[in-house]
Amino acid sequence: MIIRFGYVSTAISLWEASPSRTLTFTRYSKMTETERMDKLMSLTYLNLESTERMIHYNIAHEIPLYRFSSSIAPLATHPEVLWDFVTPFKEKWQEIGRLVKARGLRTSFHPNQFTLFTSPRPEVSDNAVIDMEYHYRMLEAMGLEKEGVINIHIGGAYGNKEETIVRFHENLRKLPLPIKNRMTLENDDKTYNTEETLLTCQKEDVPFVFDYHHHMANLCEKPLEELLPAGFATWERIGMRPKIHISSPKTEKAFRSHADHVDSEFIKPLIEVLRGIGQDVDFMIEAKRKDQAALALVEDLSKIRGVKRIGGATLEWK
Repeated sequence: MIIRFGYVSTAISLWEASPSRTLTFTRYSKMTETERMDKLMSLTYLNLESTERMIHYNIAHEIPLYRFSSSIAPLATHPEVLWDFVTPFKEKWQEIGRLVKARGLRTSFHPNQFTLFTSPRPEVSDNAVIDMEYHYRMLEAMGLEKEGVINIHIGGAYGNKEETIVRFHENLRKLPLPIKNRMTLENDDKTYNTEETLLTCQKEDVPFVFDYHHHMANLCEKPLEELLPAGFATWERIGMRPKIHISSPKTEKAFRSHADHVDSEFIKPLIEVLRGIGQDVDFMIEAKRKDQAALALVEDLSKIRGVKRIGGATLEWK
């Protein structure tokens, strides 16, 4: 069994490398037209520069997974802005995509918690479509629209899980098919558990991203030995290795909060289940220390008897 590791958005080991420099609409609205465009252009350029630095960092450290920041282009989805964030930086987007492809990195996006298809308010799902289109457009700009994925949650239950999941399926029809074909769904820590999310993925033919920490915070009746193989099968349509989100609780009291690093003892039961299944998977580390947490976890697990480190962030279990 082989597990590859990656991290989210920002390599904190790098100096001044945030790919998420932003601009509030309040500040934007106080600027002149020239100032507005200059600011949007300069921030987006810096975010793209940081993203490219991160890709080089990942290549140098042999980190095969990376989640792009959703905030590369400030105010790109704001209804009163909606500016062209691709054309002025066409070469930079393409260069990032070329690097990703040349080194075989696996990349993704994860829109924020407001990208919802469960709300009873039509404008919320309309905005979710806009946000998904924005993320897909970034993938297209990099030439990664057939390789990257866009991961979201089902969303809130609004007092009735059964009615809400029906509404989710109805609202999801608003999403253009090419975008839906690159979408994944993740179980969450409060509402839709592993079993419920998996059923939704199977119904929509969408790959299932399993979050172990969320699962432990929001358990279901079926065992992982049964759920995970079914979840892994949902990846077959797009021909990708199943992906699992990994983090561990900050404290017992703040169980749902992510710790700075991943406690290897917390995830060992999951690894034993995976070994029993015999499935190669990818781990996306969602700990606060990001790249440092991912590499520290690789180091911790590599000390286990029978585990061989075969890359900077890749382990093999014999």
